[in-house]
Amino acid sequence: MRAPGAGTRGGLARTLRLLPSPATIPFAVGYAVLLLATSLYSEYGDPHTVSALLRGSSTDVAHLSTAPVLAIFASALWIAGGIASPYAMVFLFVLAALERRIGGWRTAGVFLLGHVVATLATELPVAVSVLAGHLPASSLHRLDYGISFGLMATVGALAGLLAPLLRWAALAVVGALLLQDLLEMAEPLAAWGHPVALLVGIACWPAVRRVRLTPSG
Repeated sequence: MRAPGAGTRGGLARTLRLLPSPATIPFAVGYAVLLLATSLYSEYGDPHTVSALLRGSSTDVAHLSTAPVLAIFASALWIAGGIASPYAMVFLFVLAALERRIGGWRTAGVFLLGHVVATLATELPVAVSVLAGHLPASSLHRLDYGISFGLMATVGALAGLLAPLLRWAALAVVGALLLQDLLEMAEPLAAWGHPVALLVGIACWPAVRRVRLTPSG
């Protein structure tokens, strides 16, 4: 005979397993803690040191040509706009949702792939334009860092695991936001890089669908 309250305890245990935790989504939680630390430091740390660290973390052409690996990884340690950025608001939710479905290593791979491909897709044309004389040499030394390219790739990959109606609704909303950025062109490289990163995530659909760990939402 089942002890009184056993069903309730079992339901509570199942509910707790569904909640985000370092045990269930170690990559998302660990990365979020790291970004929180760098965001707090960028807000309250010594301004000169923070400025030097951000310049050293930039994925501009100058850094990519001299220390590409360091620039790629260092640039993903900061949130452009700080912890109050819209990207920070959705970061943990999107990464956690994808990690629960395909695991931490694969989620990290999707994020990094989007970050790298979109960075190269936006910075290489800058290098070519400078060589051709269409842009000044100062364009090689830009301040370019943040998680938005990687985040956009995870959004694209996660969409492939959702039910069709939710998938296309999510892509329509994200697409409308990216189109608005392209029309405004406030930050041209970001405006072009975000659609590239989203397409990288969509290109990952066959891979993530083969390895998903839990049913889609």
